[in-house]
Amino acid sequence: MKKTVLSFLLTCLTLSAGEINIAVAANVSYAIDELKAEFAKTHPDTKVTVTLGSSGKLTAQIKNGAPYGLFMAANMKYPESLYNDKIATTKPVVYAQGALAYLSDTKQDFSKGIDLLTDKKIKKIAVANPKTAPYGKAAIEAMKNGNIYDKVEQKFVFAESISQTVTYAVTAADIGLIAKSSLYSSKMKQYKKGINWVAVDPKLYTPIKQGIVLLKDGNKNPEYKMFYDFILSKKAKDIFTSYGYIVE
Repeated sequence: MKKTVLSFLLTCLTLSAGEINIAVAANVSYAIDELKAEFAKTHPDTKVTVTLGSSGKLTAQIKNGAPYGLFMAANMKYPESLYNDKIATTKPVVYAQGALAYLSDTKQDFSKGIDLLTDKKIKKIAVANPKTAPYGKAAIEAMKNGNIYDKVEQKFVFAESISQTVTYAVTAADIGLIAKSSLYSSKMKQYKKGINWVAVDPKLYTPIKQGIVLLKDGNKNPEYKMFYDFILSKKAKDIFTSYGYIVE
């Protein structure tokens, strides 16, 4: 009887402590540390290992067998693809809605709206690769709906992910279209709203609904489901809200 109880306790201990590997869209990189810290308050023995990247590239890795148990994408397209291919074991749900913003290292006249990008002083515009990064796709859509795409296309400096776009916006370009969430990071305090950045008119692009799914490898460890439930909890939603996301 004692051996049975001991075996049960050891099994519970194994299930409650371990490491989980998750794939996370680059735009969440600014909030992920705070999310992990909050999760650790109730799951101190769970190590959360995060791989950041563009949603398209992460999806390709997952389809090629990368050992992730959970995927937080920058839109619903990629997790839906994984679900349809029976690689994701849960139907995609929205965990947050992202937004675009302009960012420049120098003062800009944002009263011009998206027409600012056509200014002769703006010679390079940082944009995430629209083929793999949902925020890049949204940026292109905004410029097309703003009827300036043909005028500014030759100015584009493409980044592989939205986090790299932030870097390019203040180094390799005069301005960039980035994830608004990045501007709420403590590392971005030097950039002031109305001077260095403003939100892009949300009417210019389709809402960026970000989706989460559990993957096949997530079935091997119940801690993946715990983190999944946490991301959809009020505590996590409060953190997302503090980083400029819209949550329901």
